[in-house]
Amino acid sequence: MALTHVSAGEVVHLGPVGSASNQKSKTHALVKTNRFEAAQLMLPRGTSIRPHSVEGHISLFCIEGAITLEANRTVEMRAGDWLYLEGGERHALTAHEDSSLLLTILFE
Repeated sequence: MALTHVSAGEVVHLGPVGSASNQKSKTHALVKTNRFEAAQLMLPRGTSIRPHSVEGHISLFCIEGAITLEANRTVEMRAGDWLYLEGGERHALTAHEDSSLLLTILFE
């Protein structure tokens, strides 16, 4: 099933959603263009996203929960924390609590 993207000007609530383990979708794509992509990531406690890289510049905002991001350094993120990574930087995520994150990718 294809995920539905939002339309320009459409309001989407990304606030705390409660237990990520109760959510049916682990990722909800919000918008994707040739220059920009945004998605809400749902990571239940104990889950990981394996090391990978993305061509575009990444920002990651922790809406709720707690994660560890491993890149060229290890960073702990909690609700309210924001992080930027250069395009192509290899990284991985591990959720220590049920977590919700806003991922944005800017392509050149």
